Amino acid sequence: MRPLQRLSVAALTLALAGALAAPASGQGVEPVDPELETPALFDDAAGGFANGDDPAIWAHPADSGSSVVIATAKEGGLFSYDLDGRQLQHVPAPAAPGPDDEPGRFNNVDVTYGFGGRDLAVVSDRGGDRLRIYAVSNGQLTDVTDPAAPFVFNTTQEQVNAAETVYGLATWKDVTGTYALVSRRHKTSVGLVRLLAKPGGKVGYQLVRTLDLPASFTLPNGQTWTPCLEPDELPQVEGMVVDQRADVLYAAQEDVGIWRMRADLTGAPVLMDKVREYGVPGTYDPETEDCVLGADPGYGGRRLAADAEGLTIYHRADGKGYLLASSQGDSTFAVYRREGSNAYLGRFRVGADDGVDGVDHSDGSAVLNIPLGDFDEGLFVAHDGADTPGDGDREVTNFTFVGWGDIADELDLDVDTDGWDPRGQG
Repeated sequence: MRPLQRLSVAALTLALAGALAAPASGQGVEPVDPELETPALFDDAAGGFANGDDPAIWAHPADSGSSVVIATAKEGGLFSYDLDGRQLQHVPAPAAPGPDDEPGRFNNVDVTYGFGGRDLAVVSDRGGDRLRIYAVSNGQLTDVTDPAAPFVFNTTQEQVNAAETVYGLATWKDVTGTYALVSRRHKTSVGLVRLLAKPGGKVGYQLVRTLDLPASFTLPNGQTWTPCLEPDELPQVEGMVVDQRADVLYAAQEDVGIWRMRADLTGAPVLMDKVREYGVPGTYDPETEDCVLGADPGYGGRRLAADAEGLTIYHRADGKGYLLASSQGDSTFAVYRREGSNAYLGRFRVGADDGVDGVDHSDGSAVLNIPLGDFDEGLFVAHDGADTPGDGDREVTNFTFVGWGDIADELDLDVDTDGWDPRGQG
């Protein structure tokens, strides 16, 4: 095991990829029709404080139609759905360890295959600053988390209660082992965590190293810009995905843009695209709890409207494919080439169709290229942050399923159902 390290990145080379496009706006972006959606989740006591956030897709090893979508719902825990969007299982988040402590709060989820012969769903429990790990067999989730699993970023429960805890998550496998990349809420930190086999079939983990992305940036005019946030908060990362073939991590720093870096967190990250609001000065007003923004100096990108959120990769043969990013501020999704310098290819939004509402303010998404049941050209799943028609004043979320072929047709992308095997990664 490599010793724990901390890598501070004080000044990084910023690089942009792809040609400029029209200013970021959901207006004028052609919609892609959804196929179906999951039942509504309600973020109140009656709904079990279930607030949807991030999906992952588990591919069944023998029967593609029995594949499962696994999704987080914060205090509501973990839900799984079949390919018709019907709920299969609900796993509650852990209770608070003490009367004054935070309860479990499941934020992000990802799937990894073949860890000790088992498939795993790995979840970031932001309420407990721990990873929760579930074996997936025939679509059923079984908790196999080591009871002695430590906090990831903190050392005491009091620190955990301050909520600077695990947040975004992506899994990664290479010849040295199976890992989770996890970000830290209200900080710029990303940590590399190695999964460990424990007695009795349990799975533990150990933090290997962390990397700190910048919190402030030097603009072309020589001024220093820091994103406007609440006091004591830094620009955090949530959406993450690992290119398993290239050992590259993409991380969405919400108010900044998308970073590309080595998955082992060594070397210098590169900022491959910026949010439109990059460089815009702002002052936090404690009375309104809002930021008062100044004039836009024009240093931002043109594809993403803050927050930059969920990331996922559609793999093709020969190292090709597409990186998809949620532009939460305008409810669109940006598409980049997976290979080379990540050239920008276009945007789409998920509209409403046949009783299924459009996707708004999406946090997380997942895509697989392989045939999955009736989704014979692949499946894209997105969190919908404002499910409609809703129910009065209740906050309502869910998850929307879209056939990859419809996205490919809209943006003139390829369909490649044979170029990637998520189990064999061939």
